[in-house]
Amino acid sequence: MPAVSSSDKVLSYEKVAESVKRAQYAVRGEIYLAASERIKKGEKVIFTNVGNPHGLGQKPLTFPRQVMALLTAPFLLDDPRTATMFPADAITRAKTYLANIKGGVGAYSDSVGNPYIRDEVAQFIQARDGHAADPERIFLTNGASEAVRTLLRTLIRGHMDGVMVPVPQYPLYSASIALYDGCFVGYELDESTGWGLDLVKTKASLDAARARGLCVRGLVFINPGNPTGQCLSRADVEALVRFCFDNRLVLMADEVYQENVYRSRHPFTSAKKVMCELGEPYTSGLELVSFHTVSKGVYGECGLRGGYMEMCNFDPRTVEEIYKICSINLSPNVPGQVAVGLMCNPPRRGDPSFDSFMAEKAELLASLKRRARLLTDAFNSLEGVSCQETEGALYSFPQITLPPAAVAAARAAGKAPDVFYCLALLSETGLSTVPGSGFGQAEGTFHFRTTILPAEADMGEVVELFKRFHKGFVQRYSGPVAKL
Repeated sequence: MPAVSSSDKVLSYEKVAESVKRAQYAVRGEIYLAASERIKKGEKVIFTNVGNPHGLGQKPLTFPRQVMALLTAPFLLDDPRTATMFPADAITRAKTYLANIKGGVGAYSDSVGNPYIRDEVAQFIQARDGHAADPERIFLTNGASEAVRTLLRTLIRGHMDGVMVPVPQYPLYSASIALYDGCFVGYELDESTGWGLDLVKTKASLDAARARGLCVRGLVFINPGNPTGQCLSRADVEALVRFCFDNRLVLMADEVYQENVYRSRHPFTSAKKVMCELGEPYTSGLELVSFHTVSKGVYGECGLRGGYMEMCNFDPRTVEEIYKICSINLSPNVPGQVAVGLMCNPPRRGDPSFDSFMAEKAELLASLKRRARLLTDAFNSLEGVSCQETEGALYSFPQITLPPAAVAAARAAGKAPDVFYCLALLSETGLSTVPGSGFGQAEGTFHFRTTILPAEADMGEVVELFKRFHKGFVQRYSGPVAKL
């Protein structure tokens, strides 16, 4: 029997769903793949392309891992030596979880998560905002990304349904909207004001989309911002709440970096808190879903894939449909759920682990603040580079001015200029970043995103590598544009 040719395969590339082909995810795109090839060759790579704290050397917080160690090896609770190796509150917490998680961490849970942990999340939200949260409207998920995709899958009915997303944006949104055959409607942030919100442009974007016949159904905002690192003021959040209510949009509040705030100018304020404090008709009329995760903050537990979403003011029948979607996956992973519970319900004052836990968190946040400052200052010290303040999150998003010869060389190579720049940066230094075109950027501008996550002891080397590369790159292409 003759071999089946590639084009005759049932799932040849030509027969792959068009929505899958349209979906692009730059964070693990061309630069990441090139970096992976370097690793295979034994060459050094510093992965600053993704917010993966433990992957860049951050140590896990002690207390959560102590509890999880006991949960994953519950026989340790019967060992008399455990009392000398683990603090009493970690032992107590592990026993409490085991009493409330039928079958332990190796068993399926409810499709929307363990009720005890959902109650911990509800109490966390109430303590944060001063307003009650309903555990029945809290869904635990495999990371916040799964929650986002679940909501978008429910919101988008077809190619004429649009979702508004800030530009620059985290490509989870553009990729998922494409995958579900929806329409991406960007609203541009203003780089000149520190990536601030411009409601005039936002409204113009909405009006233009609706004028094209799109049914715009939702709006996403990311606070603190990814990739931009800005923190929205309370007034900005209030403006978005009003905007979504007035224009009949579901508000999707991506608040996964709420603990990563490095300046006091704009402390984090949740959309839920603002909605409740505005009173009626917003309190009962705005359809709001907010997302959080244990992958960010100071926990950085990306591999555990723990997250949640809270839904406010949704039709109960819609909630049942979302429950059905979650049921198709049986249940979120239980260790990730526990990690979320520990994030929301950490040691309290008076507990044996409280002082050491708070000290670990404080040092991590202080270090992130110093690294953000160092990286911002380094970028702004270079000719042709400007970088807005990293007020929060885990990233810097500098703008680079590329010489005309570099732009021409990129075009000749069939690459976007910022991709060309990032590939050269990777080749010469081993620094893996993400081109700004993967997030969206104003026409005629070029950016890249890098994390502030390399270890503080290594950050000086990272800065020097970048400085030497950028100066050499600009010098190399500072001559006249060659005729092509």
